[in-house]
Amino acid sequence: MTSKAERTAPSQFARRRAQLMESLSEGATILTAGHDTPRNNDVDHEFRQLSDFWYMTGFDEPNAVAVLRPVSDQPYVLFVNPYDARFETWVGPRSGVEGAVESHGADAAFPVEDLDEKLAELLTEVETVHYSLGADDRLDGLVSRLVGQRRSGAQRGGRPLLSVVDPKPAIDSMRLIKSAGEITALERAIEITGRGFDAAMRSTQPGVHEYQVQAELEASFRRLGSPRNGYPSIVASGGNACILHYIKNRALLNDGDLLLIDAGAEVDYYTADITRTWPVNGQFSPQQRAVYQVVLEAQKQAFQAIAPGAGFDQPHLAALRTLVQGLIDLKVLEGSVDSLIEQQAYRPYYMHGTSHWLGLDVHDAGPYKDGDQATELREGMVFTVEPGLYFGPLATESPQALQGIGIRIEDDVLVTKDSYRVLSETIPSQIEAIEDLIGQAA
Repeated sequence: MTSKAERTAPSQFARRRAQLMESLSEGATILTAGHDTPRNNDVDHEFRQLSDFWYMTGFDEPNAVAVLRPVSDQPYVLFVNPYDARFETWVGPRSGVEGAVESHGADAAFPVEDLDEKLAELLTEVETVHYSLGADDRLDGLVSRLVGQRRSGAQRGGRPLLSVVDPKPAIDSMRLIKSAGEITALERAIEITGRGFDAAMRSTQPGVHEYQVQAELEASFRRLGSPRNGYPSIVASGGNACILHYIKNRALLNDGDLLLIDAGAEVDYYTADITRTWPVNGQFSPQQRAVYQVVLEAQKQAFQAIAPGAGFDQPHLAALRTLVQGLIDLKVLEGSVDSLIEQQAYRPYYMHGTSHWLGLDVHDAGPYKDGDQATELREGMVFTVEPGLYFGPLATESPQALQGIGIRIEDDVLVTKDSYRVLSETIPSQIEAIEDLIGQAA
């Protein structure tokens, strides 16, 4: 069965390949797919195609290689696993060589076992190869051998392979600006994620485990059409919320603790990335409420710094000033905002950036700086805004009443022509709205 992407939008992949070949202008480009990874004995980890390869091909099978040659009557060549009826019996069908042409738009296709022989033929007239060294051990060796062989051949009048250039910056630049179709997929992923958060909040109560709330969250993802998460869900109660990438999700939820969930459903390869923090018993304590309001205000100030033409760092700087002022108001830090920022006195309580790109990957492709300057925000960019405050093991000087509190609020934002749009704005983050949902399922 072909995927939704293959049925409805093969032309988007063709357009991307054409754009990449035009931007690179000369030579050939080699792209590699992912591989099956053994988990144990006869079991592999779930396969998920490498994002760059998917972005350019829409081909969702392991071990493939794509070769793009703009100056050729066959500009798009795929090397794929051949069709095998016996293999199909065990794990399902493969497209095979014929399917690569008929269903995936390749101008020609060959079994991947022929790569060593055929790649040399395809690159005979090419002097520049665009390939990311380090992407695949087999291809690294093959490209290196081709360079050596062509160097030797040049002594006898052949054409040398003069350079191997990384195409990653060009691909990253393309991926940074989202098309209408990509934004639609992100919107659906965010909508599903919001429904999952609703289920998680309603199922929260003292005495259940983190993984039980996770089950409600992710069951909602699956029911609504997300085949997998964009990344492992963080379901962190109490002091676990101060562990930024906590994924054990085994602890018991205790009365009086907070629960922080950072999760995202994936739809058509695009992932949401949302974080909400709420009280296990349905009521923020005065200390929790005070910290939460600081983080919420920091996010608000970050939003207001977003505009086309602004630097990527502007939301972070706006959020940081608010967080530092909040730490002063909470009697955690003393001094002026400017001096405390210069000293990085906030680092024990806020140790990460406020934003990252979002798309096919939860930390999506694209540079954050252009030389010494922050990347300029442009229409079609999507990124997170996620300020937080954490009073964990590093916060040894914080008041006792705040220790163990970890709060992060994260939303996904699209830069528009004139402003911005919070794609996840319907997911509750205001204190009263959150408190009204907690434990309703019980």
